[in-house]
Parts: sequence; C-alpha cells; structure tokens
Amino acid sequence: MAKTPSTKPPVAAPRPLLRERPVEGKLIAVEGIDGSGKSTQLYLLKRWLEMQDLKVFLTEWNSSVMVKNITSKAKKLQLLTPTTFSLIHCTDFADRYESQVLPLLRAGYIVLCDRYVYTAFARDIVRGCNVDWITRLYSFAIQPDITFFFKTPLKVALTRILDGRPKLKYHEAGMDLNLSTDIYESFRIFQSRILNRYLAMARPYNFTIIDATRRIEDQQKEVRRIVAQKIDLPVFKWKIKR
Repeated sequence: MAKTPSTKPPVAAPRPLLRERPVEGKLIAVEGIDGSGKSTQLYLLKRWLEMQDLKVFLTEWNSSVMVKNITSKAKKLQLLTPTTFSLIHCTDFADRYESQVLPLLRAGYIVLCDRYVYTAFARDIVRGCNVDWITRLYSFAIQPDITFFFKTPLKVALTRILDGRPKLKYHEAGMDLNLSTDIYESFRIFQSRILNRYLAMARPYNFTIIDATRRIEDQQKEVRRIVAQKIDLPVFKWKIKR
C-alpha cells in the first residue's frame, strides 16, 4: 500500500521509476509551464504526421470522460486538497492510459500526449506531496520515446495566457497554496517552482529542451527534425489493402 503523502516540501528530484515495455508504437510527450506553447506545437506536429498518412493519436491531460466533470466541479468549489488533487488527476491519467495510450501503442500508433506524468511530478510535488509517493503512484506508465520540454520565462508565459483570456484561473495561479493574495504574484511564485521541478527532472528523464521563446515556426521545425531523426516514420504509415 502506498504511503500517505508528506506535507513537508521535497528537496530531491523524482527518481526514474517509469518502466519500459515492448510495444509496437511510439510515445511522444510535451511538457512545460502554463503558457509555454506546448499544446500549439503538439497540434502542429499531429497535423504534420497526419499529412504523411501516419497512424497518430493525441490525448490531453485531465480529459478523461469518467473524471473530467468531477474534477471541474471540485475545482470550482475549491474542495481539493493536495492529496485529493493528486489522486483525481492520477485516476484521469490511468483511465486514459489503459483505454487509449497503451492499446494504441500496442496497435502500432504514434501516441502524442499533451502533458504526461511529469506534470503530476512537478505540480503535486510543489503542492507538498512526497516525491517517492508521486513517482510510485505513476510507476505503471511507460517511458516516452521523446519528451519535449518547452522552456519559457515566466513573463512570456503570463503574457501569452492573458492574451488569450481576461484573467488567470485560480488553480493555475496556485491560489490554493496561499502564496500571495495577488493572483499575478501567486502565478509567478507557483509557476517558478514548477519550472524548477521540471529543470530538476530534465536529466533523469531525458527531456529534449526546446527554447519556447523563438518563433512558432522555428520551434516546429526543430520538433519535426528531432521526431524524424529518432523515429522511423514510414513504419507507421497506414497499410491500405487492395
């Protein structure tokens, strides 16, 4: 049985516990703080792969039909503690992993994940959950073939978020942690801590770091080049029976 999460702030980086399993497909994940532009880059990558008639599937963080509505209601009512926050997101991930990610990998797809377990490792640890507890909670997940980390300065990330909507969301700004009464300052503190967690994970989990301050087109060129270099893409073409 997993140990109860500690309320003490962690110091060490998460230990690599993700297990490798033989599967036919390839797994690509993107990570980064809110406003890093990772979702845009993953969507562009998906369209590029689809245009080559490749078998590709995209899944997003916190999108399980089974859990999404419950998570949304709990967030609005501000009912989630760090432990329940962690467990409900793990439930979401596990549902999508078992029903979508793993079956499609076994079927020979390129699976794209808009956030993977590293999002939990970063956010939950910053919220006070124990490092070992979190990594063991997700130890059933397969190691991605490529994990892109879009490194973005906090000021740039905040500007991008506010360009798309009028104000910050309560939880993305870390307001539940009482870091500051000012939502923008809370965002800066919370996201800076998450950024530090990502940087601590970069080497243990073999992140491929992308400078997310560059033009969208330049970032996408680099992403495509790396994917084409590391994955034998023609293998994943649809085979049409005649």
